[in-house]
Amino acid sequence: QVQLVESGGGLVQVGDSLRLSCAASGRTLSRYAMGWFRQAPGKEREFVATITWSGGSTYYADSVKGRFTISRDNAKNALYLEMNSLKPEDTAVYYCAAGPAVASTWSGAYGYWGQGTQVTVSS
Repeated sequence: QVQLVESGGGLVQVGDSLRLSCAASGRTLSRYAMGWFRQAPGKEREFVATITWSGGSTYYADSVKGRFTISRDNAKNALYLEMNSLKPEDTAVYYCAAGPAVASTWSGAYGYWGQGTQVTVSS
């Protein structure tokens, strides 16, 4: 069993930066691809970014490309999301996910999910 716990969310202003962290326990995640998804009120959960198990390749949603950076530290069993130039439309609950053997933009590919952390960008 894998437990994922996100942290680092909060209330920020437009243009600010935040760094989300995801701590994993229960099992090493070094052989799993991992990802970040988000869900805004009244909207479906959407893909944000994903990273291969080695950290060698990353993929981003067009809406965050160039502003967000996903990274991982397998030694610490941790996943990160550096978010810069935040916009009001980035407001959502952000979820950490793990599970697929290869990086995927599809939420159904992930078997493990955290409880989410709220990010609110105020204008």
